[in-house]
Amino acid sequence: MSDVASDLASDVVRRPEIIRPAQRGQDFGVVEKALTLPERLYNQVWLRKGALLVVLALAWEAYARHLDNPLLVPTFTDTLAAWWDAVSSGVLPQRAWASLQVLAVGFGAGVVLAGVLTVLAITTRIGTDFLETMTAMFNPLPAIALLPLAMIWFGLGIGSLVFVLIHSVLWAVALNTHAGFRGVSQTLRMVGRNYGLSGLRLVFRILIPAAFPSILAGLKIGWAFAWRTLIAAELVFGVASGKGGLGWFIFESKNELDIPSVFAGLLTIIMIGLVVENVVFRTLENRTIRRWGMQH
Repeated sequence: MSDVASDLASDVVRRPEIIRPAQRGQDFGVVEKALTLPERLYNQVWLRKGALLVVLALAWEAYARHLDNPLLVPTFTDTLAAWWDAVSSGVLPQRAWASLQVLAVGFGAGVVLAGVLTVLAITTRIGTDFLETMTAMFNPLPAIALLPLAMIWFGLGIGSLVFVLIHSVLWAVALNTHAGFRGVSQTLRMVGRNYGLSGLRLVFRILIPAAFPSILAGLKIGWAFAWRTLIAAELVFGVASGKGGLGWFIFESKNELDIPSVFAGLLTIIMIGLVVENVVFRTLENRTIRRWGMQH
């Protein structure tokens, strides 16, 4: 056996040792190349979106001047002038603040109710059946269609607006949250149970962080639905408890044939939407799901 082993060892091809001298840093190729100024500017999200807004404003101005009918489409400069006059007089900030107060109450109540229904649905079978049945019934129902009933039930006040806002928020947030919970892997659920988590502790420590991308998407959809519903309700409903919002501002301007002010109200609605989407929700995304590596 020793002779066989020695013969096999002699047949093994030994790799020669290769020793390369250390190279200096400048001998390598370009490892990291600095970006040019146009490339750095292009990588700025706010700059790209700002450029898009400028292009849209220029297109608006060009089309309005070509149409030459201020009663149909005023120019962008006339709209900005009307917007500045309304802001300087304090009318537009007051109307916007009145709308945002009602929106905060309705949106907050809708999110809380959606959370309660979703927790019941994820912890009990009857809760799941109830949520699926209710969403199938009421999610296709436009919130503004309930406004006449809300006015009968809650009177001419904030309560009617809050009711339709809750309806517009509740089902969108509940559906996305429930879908996110059901999409959490069994591995994470078992990890939570191995740590002794169950019930609400499992929901808050495992399910909500894992399903937060879907929850955040539901919050975005619910916010958009609530904002649109509020403006539409104010256009129909008018003044609630002596306080008119942005919708009522647009309605009054339309009755006075002050079309630049109508567009100024619409521009304010768009501005608030941009701020909420690109500041509030973007900050929440960066501090949660992007920081956790759940979204690129």
